Amino acid sequence: MSKITKGQQLLRRLAMSLAAALLVTSLIFSCESNREIEMVTEPQSSFEVIQSKIFEKSCVTCHSPGTSFQIQSDLDLSKDAAYDQLVNRRPHNEAALEDGLLLVGQEGIKSLFTSFLWEKINTPDFEHFYTDHPQYGELMPLAAPSLTNGELEYIREWIVAGAPKDGFVADEQLLADESRFEIPEGEFEPLDPPAQGIQLHLGPFDVASDFEREFFYYQPLDNSEELYVNKVEITMKAGSHHFILYDYPFGAEPEPETFRDLRDVNGNYIQSTVESMVLQRFVFGTQWRIMDYDFPTGVALEIPANWSLDLNSHYVNKASEEKDGEVYINLHTVNKSEVTKVAKNLFLNNLEIQLPAGKITTIKKPYIFSDNRSIFLLSSHAHQFMTEFKIYILGGERDGELVFYTQDWEHPPLLEFDPPLELSANQGLMAEATYNNTTARNLSFGFLSEDEMMIIFGAYYTE
Repeated sequence: MSKITKGQQLLRRLAMSLAAALLVTSLIFSCESNREIEMVTEPQSSFEVIQSKIFEKSCVTCHSPGTSFQIQSDLDLSKDAAYDQLVNRRPHNEAALEDGLLLVGQEGIKSLFTSFLWEKINTPDFEHFYTDHPQYGELMPLAAPSLTNGELEYIREWIVAGAPKDGFVADEQLLADESRFEIPEGEFEPLDPPAQGIQLHLGPFDVASDFEREFFYYQPLDNSEELYVNKVEITMKAGSHHFILYDYPFGAEPEPETFRDLRDVNGNYIQSTVESMVLQRFVFGTQWRIMDYDFPTGVALEIPANWSLDLNSHYVNKASEEKDGEVYINLHTVNKSEVTKVAKNLFLNNLEIQLPAGKITTIKKPYIFSDNRSIFLLSSHAHQFMTEFKIYILGGERDGELVFYTQDWEHPPLLEFDPPLELSANQGLMAEATYNNTTARNLSFGFLSEDEMMIIFGAYYTE
């Protein structure tokens, strides 16, 4: 073996050093390259989050170029096309087109309720979709699990923020909620009693043919101590117009466990029932036949010990034969130690409604608050002649901002605010409702669906 000279040893060391340097450089460039790739693939906006984490997973399989579903719907949700295909574009569905919907508009909260996309994916509102708009087709995704509640909330926030192409307007942590609303199958079924809380039950009760039956039933809760309700479930047989829980000031309670009908069999109002309504205080209510509402974390409705609730059910039966109604109510409760804020009820009612025959009329009603309020829930109530119901902020820096909108008198949304809508003393809400009185008679406030109402419902807490 030949002897290695010092010069050769030096050259070998230089070669090894150069190889090591090249390896380090290669690794550095490789890491940088990977980092660049990661940066490129990371969503750069809320819409890109929707595209990559919702559409790509649940929608693109059907809505991609050349598929039968894409051709039928004229909707391509693939990456390079989706935004322009959705925003400010008219739907291919003729019924939705006639109703003036866009796939997605950019008018903030108003666009949520004029969005064909939202109509098609908002599974919790399935009854409204199939009952009121059967020509809209099927809820999406077709023959697949519905979008998660987190995915729906993320898309909702994006639409309410104006459906921008750029920028982040929704919290990606919402997608961590992987729970889903499951459309109930079959006929009306009772609710399972809550693990902790109280179940109330009305019926079955008769609803005469071609008649609207509305009644009250004052139900003792038999609670020996105060309760804190953080979740309300309600399910009703088909035909319900609304269900509301009321209570009364101490000493003004009606007779318990007795049906108090609003009208007799001839349609005449029963004076004693009308008089009992004067002192009612709204607790909770819905026009949705199936409702499952959770209060925000740490927030609960306080029910005093030894309390009773007035159960108000309103059914409409336009058929030629008698039907029956039935309602189940679950009041889920938590321990007082888990409650940081006590919920209060918002009930803003306008009795001054005058709608001339054959005319479109818009009514505005302001409400100013004397205290600071953190509003976390808003809804509306009106009858069949209402075409639009809007709620605006009144006063302060956000004066005139639209915070609620619906065109649906039968199934108005329960609009949740997280974070809550903060209003200071001397601020308030402005209700604006538009009615199209197509009848030959003047309309005013009344209890039947053939009369009209203009009510803001909601819930809030104070610090």
